[in-house]
Amino acid sequence: MDQLSGKRAIVTGAASGIGRASALLFAREGARVVAVDIGERVAATVEAITQEGGRAVAVQCDASSESAVRQFVERCVREFGGVDVLFANAGVTGHNGKLEEQTLAVWNLVLGVNLVGTFLAVREVLPHMKSQGKGSIVCTASVAGLRANAGPVAYSASKAGVISLVQTIANELYGSGVRINSVSPGLIETGMTEPLFSAARARGSESKIGQLNPLTRYGQPEEIARAALFLASDASSYVNGHNCVVDGGLSSSLPFAPSRRGY
Repeated sequence: MDQLSGKRAIVTGAASGIGRASALLFAREGARVVAVDIGERVAATVEAITQEGGRAVAVQCDASSESAVRQFVERCVREFGGVDVLFANAGVTGHNGKLEEQTLAVWNLVLGVNLVGTFLAVREVLPHMKSQGKGSIVCTASVAGLRANAGPVAYSASKAGVISLVQTIANELYGSGVRINSVSPGLIETGMTEPLFSAARARGSESKIGQLNPLTRYGQPEEIARAALFLASDASSYVNGHNCVVDGGLSSSLPFAPSRRGY
């Protein structure tokens, strides 16, 4: 407990899924939280935190808007006196269709939220963290950014960009005391993946979801939140420029047919 005691944290995408689970966990571990999301349910996340005795404020805005990002970082500094942790988690999936079916509008939306929004949030917190000589930034990437067939093409490209962004910024921050890492979830049950889960349940094949990883199951938002907590906390004080994969072992393997593993 109290792994983030006294810390000031910003969590984007905090209305649901991984962001909500992380905002709740960060608050339980002692952080004061600015919960950010474009959806109005971010207020419910903050209400849940305050009901548990934590401190949090809700900001409803577009995480890909330069002015909005600047405002929620300023809100954290004004409300809590600074910023120690950023979890840049907001993301969208976009279109599942083939590349030739993709529109420029979809690509701009997906890369705007997932990659540009991450860049903006990191850029805005850095002056505050560098001035205090410490801070931890965590960005949500994905196994889809590591290899093909784990997500739509625009989504996958955006998450590969996040991983590269983290590695590059870690080295740009040489000697600053500020750390930056990413977490790459596998298949997690969230609002974003709800269509997949609903379709499988309608077919009666829910038991097959996640069968390609060695744990033979899908994950829950809380399991990613615990990884984000580790990276945000001083427990990971020597972890920097790292992409932490939380996927049940999916990315450890080459493709195979589960029923024919006869080697």
